[in-house]
Amino acid sequence: LAFGLLGIAAFQAKAQAGSIEAYQRAQAVVLLEDMQARISGNPQFAAEYVTTTPLGTGDVPADCATLAGSARDKCEWSTALLGAAERKGATGPNVGAMLGARGCVTQLQAVSDVAGACSPGIFQVTVAWQGLHATRAPASACGSGQYGSDEKLRRAIGVRVAVGVPHCK
Repeated sequence: LAFGLLGIAAFQAKAQAGSIEAYQRAQAVVLLEDMQARISGNPQFAAEYVTTTPLGTGDVPADCATLAGSARDKCEWSTALLGAAERKGATGPNVGAMLGARGCVTQLQAVSDVAGACSPGIFQVTVAWQGLHATRAPASACGSGQYGSDEKLRRAIGVRVAVGVPHCK
């Protein structure tokens, strides 16, 4: 009976960890879609969304309302990566995002509006976070080295955003 109860307890702990991992992945998808929509809504300035360092590290102004355009979008996304969408209590810490959430935007292909050789701009939006148990390390470099020495705890998902050139012939 004791071994059976220990087995049930271990199963419960694994189920809880799996539930948290699933919640974190769902949160990452929401944040990923948020930045995808921001870039798609401002295509003429899409290159300004490219990040040199991951966002979500707390290096944003206290009030994003003082900024405009892509700078404001990146500031608000960084704040969302920090979990500002949900707080624990009225003045408690942010809890609305994944553990150590980071966001990166890289440009894979520049926009070309040269007649006869038009090509869309292609951007990679990636969200990375720290998982609860080791798995295979993701191929994406976003958040690399920011979750300890074991890259197998890092999770990352990404989406490509294509910015068209509608005026090109």
